[in-house]
Amino acid sequence: MQRRIEDYALIGDCETAALVGRDGSIDWLCWPRFDSDACFAALLGRPEHGRWIIAPAEPATALKRRYRENTLILEKEIETAQGALVIIDAMPIRGAASDIVRIVAGKSGGVRMCFELCLRFDYGRLIPWIERIEDHAIRIFAGPHSTTLRTNTPIDVRDGTLVADFTVRAGERVTFVLTYQASHLPVPDPIDPEKSLHDTGRFWRDWTAKCSYRGDWYEAVLRSLITIKAMTYRPTGGIVAAPTTSLPEHPGGTRNWDYRYCWLRDATFMVASLLKAGYHDEASAWRDWLLRALAGMPSQLQPLYGIGGEYRLDEWEVAWLPGFRDAKPVRIGNAAHHQFQLDVFGEIMNTLHLARMAHLRSTAPAWDLQKALLSHLGDVWTCPDEGIWEVRGGRQQFTHSKVMAWVAVDRCIQAVEQFGLEGPVQEWRALREAVHAEVCAKGFDTERNAFVQAFGSKHLDASLLMIPIVGFLPAQDPRVRGTIAAIERELMADGFIRRYDTGKTKDGLPPGEGEFLVCSFWLAENYALQGRHEDAKALFERLLSLRNDLGLLSEEYDAREKCLLGNFPQALSHLALVNTAHRLSSGPISRRGSLNP
Repeated sequence: MQRRIEDYALIGDCETAALVGRDGSIDWLCWPRFDSDACFAALLGRPEHGRWIIAPAEPATALKRRYRENTLILEKEIETAQGALVIIDAMPIRGAASDIVRIVAGKSGGVRMCFELCLRFDYGRLIPWIERIEDHAIRIFAGPHSTTLRTNTPIDVRDGTLVADFTVRAGERVTFVLTYQASHLPVPDPIDPEKSLHDTGRFWRDWTAKCSYRGDWYEAVLRSLITIKAMTYRPTGGIVAAPTTSLPEHPGGTRNWDYRYCWLRDATFMVASLLKAGYHDEASAWRDWLLRALAGMPSQLQPLYGIGGEYRLDEWEVAWLPGFRDAKPVRIGNAAHHQFQLDVFGEIMNTLHLARMAHLRSTAPAWDLQKALLSHLGDVWTCPDEGIWEVRGGRQQFTHSKVMAWVAVDRCIQAVEQFGLEGPVQEWRALREAVHAEVCAKGFDTERNAFVQAFGSKHLDASLLMIPIVGFLPAQDPRVRGTIAAIERELMADGFIRRYDTGKTKDGLPPGEGEFLVCSFWLAENYALQGRHEDAKALFERLLSLRNDLGLLSEEYDAREKCLLGNFPQALSHLALVNTAHRLSSGPISRRGSLNP
């Protein structure tokens, strides 16, 4: 049976994450951080490229999986003809080392189990050395990497793979702990798997107890917040767009990108969702990561950075991995970090303004940085760019990019007017007016009665749904209403929204992709802003129905094949879910957007 993206579950320790298949196999893991060499790469390759499977030897007659309430601890109940059991998977919050704990708990009868651990480094290419250091402890290492497996059942080594056959009976618990440590360090002390499981559950329950959202979609919002928290790199506060690379946006296609980095454009959505849910510490940590990453000359601004703020994210292809369901190439790194994306100025300024509005702990360099960025923006806002969708077919005068340039200027003006900060506000007001007039004159097509993707273009773009959300124009403006109607007519498929028509837009790539989920969430927000509350709720509920059985969303949805597409889970999709839920739960809708204070 072919794998589907929705077959996977997420576990993580707020420093890295793993994907666990419905069949009990961990097929993707990067240690010791999100963007490092993968220990398990079967997600993008084959079993010999690294996986860890624990499964019954006989076919299951029933299978149900879930997360323990308000945690990231995964439980899978399995029934077979011989009996029943539960497999528990978790990654404890990192202590001296990083661990994966897997426990097989017998419920009834006696079920024969198969265990196979195939560790490969360098994205599935490097076969490690294996040595037994104790009766039930085995070290696997190569180059800078070292892992230690400890278990209470006998393990054999066959052709570079650890294997075991064991039977679990009612009341028995067979435990496995795989620990990562740099190879030059001593083998770490063992942890108690049962205690670590208890402590992990307490960590997540304590964290989720802080959630302030109490609307109609509490469970969906909380699961999205847990997912976002799991994609946070705790040492720096950076939050990756997804823990995976190269999961295709089109079956068998080439739109396969590495998302294990931090995008500036996610910043506004990130801070807005965290603040609304009561997570000020996480919002502050992300804001601080942002300020560190941006330190430098404004002309050197990048759209994305590494989780530590790294600048160099060179893109290369992994020739030995066939890709998820043969979608090639598998890419490591992301060449978009070289691009000029004008819209990120708006996202940065809006993020810092939201933080200021929420009275997050102030940082003196923030305003100086904003003034320097705005000075540079004044010189470059008329230039073409690669835009929000990071096209590889050449720069254009993207309308959304100009709207976000307006947002950058507007938020700095608000900082002066509301907080008494010093700046050349008259100059900024003139710039804000000039940008607004340019967008309305060149970005709106009177014949189509809609804003268009780029100046002089006839094509639509779902990013234009941000116009009322950020407050550029009110949702009731006839130009906004016309744009929404055009997007509904031309970019909607099976009730969901595509980013743009990939067959018409020159984005430098072959046509074809799924419906972009964040765009559909934006449409639901637009409906709410227009007072179309029933339409907004109906669309939001349809979007919730696309989540897998564990409440996880990827980047896109294939309306024809009825499956998820793109990197998984996707932070932006879950952020949009949280923000839209707040929008629909907030009662009367104000004229201005949720991302516009």
